[in-house]
Parts: sequence; C-alpha cells; structure tokens
Amino acid sequence: MNRILLAAYPKDYRTRQGEEVLGCLDEAYPGRSWPPPREVVALLRGGVQAHARAACEDKSRPWWLDGFHLTALVLAALALVPYLQDVWHWALHTAPGGHTVGFEGAGWFPWTQGPGTRTRFLPYGLLPLICLVALLRGRRWIALPASAAMLVVGSGIAGSTFFGDEGVMGVGYYGLAAPLRAHDLVLSGTLFLACAGLAAHRPSPLRRRSYGWLVPVAAALFAAGALHITSGDPWFQRGQFAVEVAALTAAWVMTAATGDYRWLIPVAAFTLVRGAAIAGQPDYLAGSLPGHVVLLCLLMPIPLLAITAQRRQSRTA
Repeated sequence: MNRILLAAYPKDYRTRQGEEVLGCLDEAYPGRSWPPPREVVALLRGGVQAHARAACEDKSRPWWLDGFHLTALVLAALALVPYLQDVWHWALHTAPGGHTVGFEGAGWFPWTQGPGTRTRFLPYGLLPLICLVALLRGRRWIALPASAAMLVVGSGIAGSTFFGDEGVMGVGYYGLAAPLRAHDLVLSGTLFLACAGLAAHRPSPLRRRSYGWLVPVAAALFAAGALHITSGDPWFQRGQFAVEVAALTAAWVMTAATGDYRWLIPVAAFTLVRGAAIAGQPDYLAGSLPGHVVLLCLLMPIPLLAITAQRRQSRTA
C-alpha cells in the first residue's frame, strides 16, 4: 500500500528514490502496510513540493504559460462538475428517471421522456469534458473550439435544441457560493480567453499530463451517475468543497516550496468566477454566511499566495 503514496511524486523522483523511500517506511513502521496519518500527510506534502520543483526546473516554457494552462484546466473542471451525472447518463444511454438533475424544460435526451420538456441531443457537460481532456494532453487546438462552443451555447446564440439552454439547478459550492450554469458567461468566457492565450503562444509546447489524470475524472463521473448523486445533493457539495480546499492548499504548498507565481493565476481566475456567480445570484446565499464574508474567504488566498511567493524569493535571494 505504501506504493500508492509514491504515486504523489513525479515519475523521475520515483525512479531515483522510490525504493529508498519504501525501505525507510518499512524500517520505520515494520509490519505495517500503511504509515500513520501524520506520515501520510507528510508524504503527500512532499509529493506536491516535488511536483512544484519539477515544474519550475522545466525551462521549455515560460512560467506564465504554465499558469494559463493550469487556469484553463481548473475552469474546465469547474464547468464539468455540475454536469457529471448528465454526461454519465448520456454515455451509457440510460434514462435517469427520478434521479435526473433539474433542467426545467431545457430538454431530455431522445431516449427519455419528460412532461413539458424538449428533446436535446447532447449534454452540455460534454463540451467542458472535451476541453479538459484536450488540455490534459496539451492539445490546445482542440480545447480552443470546445471552449468557444461553451461560450456560444451559454449565450443562447445557437438555440437550445442541441445542448439545452439552462443547466443545473441547486448550489454548486457547499454553503459558500452559487450555482455555475451554462449561461454563466464569466466562466466560459474566462476559459475561452485562457485557451486563446495558450493557442496564441505557439512556440512553447504545453505540458502533457499522463492519462492517469483521467482516473479521478472517470471516478467522479461514476460516483455522480451510477450512484445518482446530483449536484444539489449535500454530499456532492461537501465533496466539491473539500476538493477545492485541497486544491487551494496544494497551491499554497507549491508556492511556499518554490516562490513561483504561476499558481497564483488559476487561484485568481477561480476567485473571479466564484465571485461573479455570487454577485449574479445573491439569493443562493440565503441561510449561509453573509455575502461579504464569503467574498472575503474567496479573496484571501490571492494575497496569501503573493506574500508567500515574495517571502520565499527574498529568503533564497
């Protein structure tokens, strides 16, 4: 089981020092297949730091291009999350029945029927999924048209027959924000601008990530679709909240380890999109924290990362 923890480290690190790390764990905790929680956290933190240092040592692309790439990945994943169940049902050609997410007349698929709904042929979530996979593999010329299609569909210019015209009902961020729907153009517009920036800077190749990064995407699709967990379900929202907090924490750990500003770019984009959703749908904060408190919580990581990067650079100067 200790080998599972090694997956948090870059491949080169595992090749050079993997056996040494496993030997140290066996010596420190004989007879145990899994170290104590404190050691697990330390190993995971070390893996995040190793990835950060490897990214900074790679001089084949400018740091800001990596930041834009990470921004596009974050926004594509954020756009996909509310539609996980919908994409799963479409892929398996199943009728969701009473478990479907609410589309309020936006249309079901041709093989399903719903009173008062129109037929749509493809799920909107297919567009951010294509964009996410293309970005993971460094295919900027596939991600760009997919993000442009998201912008066109969300604006309503192309009508609603093909992808539907609404999105998902229910909050998309547990207790702290508002839904992110297809017609929230701040998200799709920012994603399109990030993809356009990546496409415009052709001399530098984008970082290609392994297909292993698609495993958590497939797991999320399965959990939402097969287990009938909609985006309005409290457990879904808690899980999304936990993932986003973990991602922000990882950004801080990487910034503290390297003093690099590239992780500040996706955090700023995330804050922009979440803040715009709150400003546009303030009623969804009813019963939660006050709006100014929520916005403060979203804004805090930006100066925190900037100060952390500056202090790190001043210590190493």
